[in-house]
Amino acid sequence: MIELTNKTILITGGTGSFGHAAVEILLQQDVAKIIIFSRDEMKQWSMAQRFDDQRLRFFIGDVRDKDRLKIALRGVDIVLHAAATKIVPIAEYNPIECLKTNVFGASNLVEACIETDVEVVVALSTDKASSPANLYGASKLASDKLFIAANNYSGVNNCRFSVVRYGNVMGSRGSVIPLFLKMAKHGQRLTVTDREMTRFMITLEEGVKLALHALKDMIGGEIYVKKIPSMKIIDIAKAISPDSEIVDIGIRPGEKLHEEMISLQDSDFTFEYDNYYKILPMINNWYKDRDRIGDGIAVGKSFSYTSDNNKDWMTKAQLIAWVNAESDNSL
Repeated sequence: MIELTNKTILITGGTGSFGHAAVEILLQQDVAKIIIFSRDEMKQWSMAQRFDDQRLRFFIGDVRDKDRLKIALRGVDIVLHAAATKIVPIAEYNPIECLKTNVFGASNLVEACIETDVEVVVALSTDKASSPANLYGASKLASDKLFIAANNYSGVNNCRFSVVRYGNVMGSRGSVIPLFLKMAKHGQRLTVTDREMTRFMITLEEGVKLALHALKDMIGGEIYVKKIPSMKIIDIAKAISPDSEIVDIGIRPGEKLHEEMISLQDSDFTFEYDNYYKILPMINNWYKDRDRIGDGIAVGKSFSYTSDNNKDWMTKAQLIAWVNAESDNSL
């Protein structure tokens, strides 16, 4: 277990949606310093204006550059890894660039953290890494494997690595919710790829809290999956703009009809807790380790966690309440 008090935390890709939400929460803690590591100076400048706090520092750099990472990581205790090439069609069109960031960047970070005596690393993953159907998902699966295996060779400093996995983040860049709100505002027809499509729904705050929980719970090698509700895309559209015309445009290349966060293949190594699941690694028989399992309950061989077989569903009223609550912020 690691505490945040007097710790120095570095967030890769920290000017994104996760970074903003994480900084807002972390600045309420007694952390010593938060370093934002990213490659967009204008986003860093804008972020600095939003958060006027001396504990917040900014470092221009790219996870593709290991030497730059090592400089940024000096004196860092905790790393939250959010940097990634995320947009599915762009990754399909630019495969090498996707791999450079998502796979080689992850490898660089693992090595740099070990070499600079970082204590713990939590890497953000995605539902698309489970049974991947596109390059983005495949690259994040490879990234997850790198972080999990890193616990085998982290050396005498015992740097520990784990992963958090969640699906569609409500209101984040690329999310369907702000897209539908924009279309409705301009009187446009709302476009859906398939009327049967479902997605998991998680807020940025919940995503950050899952990462912070992992920091305190992890031994090393775990994949944390939060229990969250599902919703049909068509119901999201109808909730946001009941009077708008809805048009089917077909599934995009590499897009899944339903999100999957835990596959049948992972069921033998998955344990259930009150608010989340934990997938434990097969390596070193860590899935049998009582300390890693804790009070978890094995889910069973026939278990999978997908957005269409979910027991928890978000209602239209709940979605509208969330949209209204966020209307003064980014939406």
